Amino acid sequence: MRRFVESEALRRAQRAAFGSAEYVEQESFVRASEIETLAVRAGIGRDVSVLDLCCGMAGPGRYVTRELGCDYLGVDSSEDAVAVAAERARGLRCRFEVAQVPPLPPGTFDVVLLLETMLAFRDKSALIEAVSGALPAGGRFAFTLEEGAPLSGAERAAMPAADTVWLTPLDEIHELLAHAGLAVRWEEDWSESHCEAAAALADAYAADSTEIASRIGQRALGELIAAHRLWSEWLAAGRVRKFAVVAEWKPE
Repeated sequence: MRRFVESEALRRAQRAAFGSAEYVEQESFVRASEIETLAVRAGIGRDVSVLDLCCGMAGPGRYVTRELGCDYLGVDSSEDAVAVAAERARGLRCRFEVAQVPPLPPGTFDVVLLLETMLAFRDKSALIEAVSGALPAGGRFAFTLEEGAPLSGAERAAMPAADTVWLTPLDEIHELLAHAGLAVRWEEDWSESHCEAAAALADAYAADSTEIASRIGQRALGELIAAHRLWSEWLAAGRVRKFAVVAEWKPE
């Protein structure tokens, strides 16, 4: 769903923004401690089967597997991202597939994980129905959500890569979950911490702009910083809220 960019300069800036204790090669605003909180709330532990959708380089997935001992399958549409993930996951119980989502890989999984990518799915109903079909009775869907009214024309014009920004009100997500047989078991507002993360990342990218631009190009860097500044502003103003959610599939 997202364009893959691999750069040591970007990783250095991200590590500076999060701090070494909270950085696990995530490509988002979520901290390592939040990733672990969500995973534990979802019941991820030793031998629990986990399907991680849109995993990218799978920094969070590798972290969860290493810390909690799950049986992990990461899926992403980028062959390059999956290749990096597989290389860095050596020695861990991690497998990877290159595929578009939906559909989901065959079989069932105790937990389906979707970190920082719900935003990119315009048709969230189809995604949630597919997730529901991949869960056994009692299986959990753990995800983060950018919550809010759809972007206005002016907001869409201001946001880089706006074709991957599809905000959805929280009550609408609740309705989609319920329709798919998923009952919310835990929910927490992470807006404040993600506002801080977005601002810190923008500052870190700007501070190392010469090196980063030499790797990804000046235009891409400008769009990256602009997007992070907008997210920080919208989260601070309450235009967008950020939630972590765990929902459980309960068959009728």
